[in-house]
Amino acid sequence: MVHHHRYNLLKKGGDEEAGTLLFLYYRRRRPNLLSVLFLSLLSCTFILAPRLFSASSSLSHLCSFGVQNEGFVGNIDVNAPLCSSIPNGRICCDRSHFRSDICFMKGDVRTHSPSSSVFLYSSKSNNGFISYVSSMIDDGEQEEHDELQHERIKPYTRKWEPSIMDTIDELDLISKRANLGVHHPCDLIHNVPAVIFSTGGYTGNLYHEFNDGIMPLYITSQHFNKKVVFFILDYRNWWVIKYGDIISHLSDHPVIDFIGDNRTHCFTEAIIGLKIHDELTVDSSLMRSNESIVDFRNLLDRAYWPRIRGLIQEEEQETVDKKMSTSPTSGSVFDYQARKPKLVILSRNGSRAIMNENSLVKTSEEMGFQVQVLRPERTTELAKIYRSLNSSDVMIGVHGAAMTHFLFMKPGSVLIQVIPLGTEWAAETYYGEPARKLGLKYIGYKIKGRESSLFDEYDKDDPVLRNPSSFTKKGWEYTKKIYLEDQTVRLELRRFGKRLARAYYCITGIHPQSSLE
Repeated sequence: MVHHHRYNLLKKGGDEEAGTLLFLYYRRRRPNLLSVLFLSLLSCTFILAPRLFSASSSLSHLCSFGVQNEGFVGNIDVNAPLCSSIPNGRICCDRSHFRSDICFMKGDVRTHSPSSSVFLYSSKSNNGFISYVSSMIDDGEQEEHDELQHERIKPYTRKWEPSIMDTIDELDLISKRANLGVHHPCDLIHNVPAVIFSTGGYTGNLYHEFNDGIMPLYITSQHFNKKVVFFILDYRNWWVIKYGDIISHLSDHPVIDFIGDNRTHCFTEAIIGLKIHDELTVDSSLMRSNESIVDFRNLLDRAYWPRIRGLIQEEEQETVDKKMSTSPTSGSVFDYQARKPKLVILSRNGSRAIMNENSLVKTSEEMGFQVQVLRPERTTELAKIYRSLNSSDVMIGVHGAAMTHFLFMKPGSVLIQVIPLGTEWAAETYYGEPARKLGLKYIGYKIKGRESSLFDEYDKDDPVLRNPSSFTKKGWEYTKKIYLEDQTVRLELRRFGKRLARAYYCITGIHPQSSLE
């Protein structure tokens, strides 16, 4: 009966863990020859049994490779991605994507900020055989081997850039057996999953804040329908305030500073790291409900419109107050302006500024546009920028992080990107292609050498002017120093006017009053 009992316990086990415990058992007990033979037979049977019955094992799904998944709960199919389904008490990490790692924990999950760790305790023994052998091992040795799994992760989406990843805090994900005692009692129990990510790295640059933060957060968490808690490593309070309107539409719960909050938070599920698809985009084929970049933009709409309505009400009240103190004027000019297509110029100071911006404004107005020059600062409220661009028909900007604001434009609008020397690949990859995916009508304007300030600094035959790719292929530092930091633009308005005319026609279907032809 004892032999049959041991075999039944054995069939339920995991070979690696059981092997370790058997070794400890041998070492401690020095059993007689008959016991050694018996346990050896059980070990061989144990190792082979999972292979024979692997078709029925749910763990086999952990070896299903594919693109990054949209969650780890749900039905399994033959094309299911890695970590699409994991049992309780397990950690599964998908490290197959070159942009980011992402780990999933399911079971008794507990945060421990002092050690930058997240623990996972098995709610019950994985198998009877392990419990049986564990009972024959001294407590000291048992403590040494209580760690079932240990993973490390830096939850930021620039995995392929070692220099920036070196600045990101690392988390330890540790699975332990609960039967040895739970060392981190819960201070707060959550009935929703957790998503843990970093706002370090390039945070402070608008492009990276959206591309590496906000959009991956949407991709990773939107399917929870706001029933999720966000934990942030490298916590920045200004970031939480700046993107509070968006975050509140992804989660019903306050954001938690992982390191700053010393309480032990307990969950049944956690995602550590964020999924990212491509530059400023959402790939619908990788989303569980086929959401796209348009759906993300609709989220921005819902996030910012309550504040925009408040701004409009404030302005209307100011208008009423002014009318009460001044004589009424004709509304014909206002009505005429309202019918004009609206063009917003994103203005830059310093590098890549448009040096003849005032002339560009005049030319655009003569063509029939209502022009607004927008100069966003780091502290400018995003809702105000969103309001300006959401109501625009055309946006003009020089390649740079501020072009990320194209996400605030309505599909069908026109985006004109001025492309300085040496920035063609980046302009197309980071903004041109994503803008088209959003449904914008994209026009790229590649400047000529004489439109660049570099024309006055280098000989006309210098490779800097004639062959920028010979420098950009040397690496980012060359591109940054020569073409991004030291270059301004002076547009040839007669040439640029053709793009303005095209944009005007795209919006109105009418040829403009003046096209500088």
